[in-house]
Amino acid sequence: MPDQPNTPDTPDDANSTDSAPEEIVMDDIEAEAGFLEDRDPEDYPSVLRITSNSEQAHRQDALDRFERWEDGEEIPHVINFQNPSDLRALLTDRRVELLRSIMTERPDSIRQLAERLDRDVKSIHDDLQVLTDYDIVHFEQAGRAKRPFVPYDTIEVSLEISTPRSADDAAPA
Repeated sequence: MPDQPNTPDTPDDANSTDSAPEEIVMDDIEAEAGFLEDRDPEDYPSVLRITSNSEQAHRQDALDRFERWEDGEEIPHVINFQNPSDLRALLTDRRVELLRSIMTERPDSIRQLAERLDRDVKSIHDDLQVLTDYDIVHFEQAGRAKRPFVPYDTIEVSLEISTPRSADDAAPA
């Protein structure tokens, strides 16, 4: 997990809209948790869920996941961003294309992935580093090459936009 904010993209990214890099900020709870740091990638949950929920909604979801985990259900790994623009900064079109390519057919190296996507090795490497910092992409050593892979079968992205409820709208106790 990152200790410092990351810049989302290199200048050749198709999603760049200005020259100032955006900060990606993950919830402090997620960043400090180190959720899967020591876990064997074979033991990862099959689903990664990337969300943009309020702190309150994220905490409630975490409690719900904990109860399901206690009941023996497989629960997803969740990365939450309170600010939707942080989620967007992480999952640029190029990074989504990169994830799809890796999940469709695991490349033998970063260079092979760059050739497959017709991008330069440095921009692929930079994008992979950001995705690695968020525990989305992992590497295995294959001789002298680093072989990127995604340990999840599915990546779900959820962004909820709703009208705020006032205290007057709350159900009576």
